[in-house]
Amino acid sequence: MKIHEYQAKELLAAYGVPVPVGYLAETADEAYEAAKKFPQSVVKAQIHSGGRGKGGGVKLAKTPEEAKKIATDMIGMRLVTKQTGAEGKIVHKVLVTEATDIKKEYYLSIAVDNDTAGLVIIASGAGGTEIEETAAEHPELIVKEYVSVYEGFHNYEGIEVARKIGLPAELQKDFLAMLRNMTRLFIEKDCSLVEINPLVETADGKLIALDAKVNFDDNALMRHPDVVELRDIAEEDPKEVRASEFDLNYISLFGNIGCLVNGAGLAMATMDIIQKFGGSPANFLDVGGSATTERVTAAFEILLSDPNVKAIMVNIFGGIMKCDIIAEGIVAAANKIGISVPLVVRLEGTNVERGKEILKESGLNIIAAADMADAARLAVAAAK
Repeated sequence: MKIHEYQAKELLAAYGVPVPVGYLAETADEAYEAAKKFPQSVVKAQIHSGGRGKGGGVKLAKTPEEAKKIATDMIGMRLVTKQTGAEGKIVHKVLVTEATDIKKEYYLSIAVDNDTAGLVIIASGAGGTEIEETAAEHPELIVKEYVSVYEGFHNYEGIEVARKIGLPAELQKDFLAMLRNMTRLFIEKDCSLVEINPLVETADGKLIALDAKVNFDDNALMRHPDVVELRDIAEEDPKEVRASEFDLNYISLFGNIGCLVNGAGLAMATMDIIQKFGGSPANFLDVGGSATTERVTAAFEILLSDPNVKAIMVNIFGGIMKCDIIAEGIVAAANKIGISVPLVVRLEGTNVERGKEILKESGLNIIAAADMADAARLAVAAAK
C-alpha cells in the first residue's frame, strides 16, 4: 500500500526523522494561507508517483500570491510522470512547505532484500531527481549495506554507508540516528520501502528529509489499522480497488489479453506463454484456491471493465479450486453482464469433465483449448 508524501513525512517525524514544516492544502486559498507562514515556499502535488518535479508537480513560490497561482493551476491538473504512464493522475491536493537552502543532496532508503531475507540500506551521494539515471549509468555511486531483521540496525553499518557516500563527519551522529529511526519505522509498521530522496544537507549544517516515500506490505495491514486509515482509494486503479473487495489478487497491465487464472505461479506462467506466442497480457489475476461463483463473476466484471481487453484467457488447473466452480462462474458472469470479447478456456484437474459439461450446456460461444500452449495461441489469435 502506498501513501502520500505528506503522510510519509508525518510518519517519519513521529519516528524522530527531521522533515521540513509543511501544510496540506486542498484549495488555492489554503495554499495561500500556508505560504504566508514562510519567506519562500515550495508547492508540491500530492499523487502516488515519483518524478513529480520533472512533470511540473513541484514548484518554488517566492510570494504567497505566487503560491496561490501555482496551486490554482496544479489542483485539478492531470500530472504525467514516468511512473503514471501517459494517462497521468489528477492532483487533488498539494503540500506547501518552507523552501530549504540546500548545500548537498543525498539518496537514502531501506528496502526488503529477498536474497538475505532481511533489509538493505541503499544510499548515494548523488541524490535528487536524477537518481534513477545515476543508478543506471553509474551503479558504482549506489551504496548497499545489509541489515538483519533479527539483530536490527548497528551503528557500524551506518558509519560504513556514511563513509561511502561522502557524508561530512560532523553529520555522522545525526545520520546514524536517522537510519536507526528509519529501520525502527520499517520493522514496526511492516513497511516494504522507506525512502528519502533527497536527503539534504542544509546551508546551516543540518540533515532534513526533503521528500519521502513509505510503502507498506499489504499482507500485514491487518496488524496496522492506523496505517489502513492512510489509504487514499482515489489514487488507486479502480479495477484493483474492486478486486480487493473480493480478495482477488489483481494487477493491471498494459496488454490486450485478459487473464483469469488460479494460483500465482500459474498466473505468471500464463503471462509468459502469452508473450511467447506474440501476445500481451492485460493483467495479472489470481482468483485463488477457494474462489466462489460470486468471486469469479466479479473477476470477469473487472476484466471486461478494461477497454483494452480484446480477448480473455481462462487457465484453470483444478486442485482446491474445482473446475466446475469456475465453469459456473463463467456462465453466471455471461448471464449477468455478457462477455463481449472472445473467450478462450483451458480447464484441467478436479471435476474437469463436469466443468466442461457446464460450459457446453450453457450455449456460450467459448473457444475450448486442449492445453495451456493451445490456449495461449488461440487467445493471441482472437485478440488480433
